[in-house]
Amino acid sequence: MSIEKINLQQRFDSFTDYWNPRVAGKLNGQLVKLVKFKGEFVWHKHDNEDEMFTVINGSFNMELRDKIITLGKGDFIIIPKGTEHRPVAEQEVEVMLFEPDSTLNTGDAETSPLTMYELKDI
Repeated sequence: MSIEKINLQQRFDSFTDYWNPRVAGKLNGQLVKLVKFKGEFVWHKHDNEDEMFTVINGSFNMELRDKIITLGKGDFIIIPKGTEHRPVAEQEVEVMLFEPDSTLNTGDAETSPLTMYELKDI
């Protein structure tokens, strides 16, 4: 295994599509994923995993059933397992996720066209 630095902006610049997470690193059963959001995602929850969303560039709203939390550059949020949520971004936003490698991006909404069963490494 080789140890190397990762430049987030270079990695984000390597793709242009939305809602398609890429694996930038792995540690202790967790994946570091990079993803671009634009528009609305699907309402979903993860029964067995917490998720951490960190905004690298841009901003987005994390919609919860009882409130909306706006996140901007440098902010992060942890969504506890079992919590219904939906990210919504009016403009493109670059987000880094930390989540267990078992986490399916659409959680219990597996039939969504946005579901990614196999992730690419970048």
